[in-house]
Amino acid sequence: MSDQSLTESIKAAMKAAMKSRDKERLSAIRLIQSEIKRVEVDERVDVDDTRVLAILDKMVKQRRDSARQYQDAGRDELAAKEMAEIAVIQEFLPAQLSEEELAGLVDAAIAACGASGMQDMGPVMGELKPQIQGRADMGAVSKLVKARLAG
Repeated sequence: MSDQSLTESIKAAMKAAMKSRDKERLSAIRLIQSEIKRVEVDERVDVDDTRVLAILDKMVKQRRDSARQYQDAGRDELAAKEMAEIAVIQEFLPAQLSEEELAGLVDAAIAACGASGMQDMGPVMGELKPQIQGRADMGAVSKLVKARLAG
């Protein structure tokens, strides 16, 4: 990304989608903006890039869950719509971590916390979260940490 904040990038993408008359993309970007606005109003704060990443991460997770439920119910057209929204949302997230990068970060966090067992799960996740926010599925990270601590 450039020096532009995430919210500025999202606004610029919305303008571009309006100009190109890309209705699906515009719709997904508007969902992003309305969720950011909702958080700002509900919590009476101006969101920074870190908070925007958390919001986008949550939106992707919600859509993955919805898409899975739609597929299980045989509603493939609705699942496809959710997946299309995920693709647009992920454009604003940092590049996803590879399994090797993620494993390295998990091992480093375990070492930094001096973790030795499952009771140390919370501190390890607390150490990891700011480093991987928006760059990995937190559920998968949690499973990886559990496996490392149990092993």
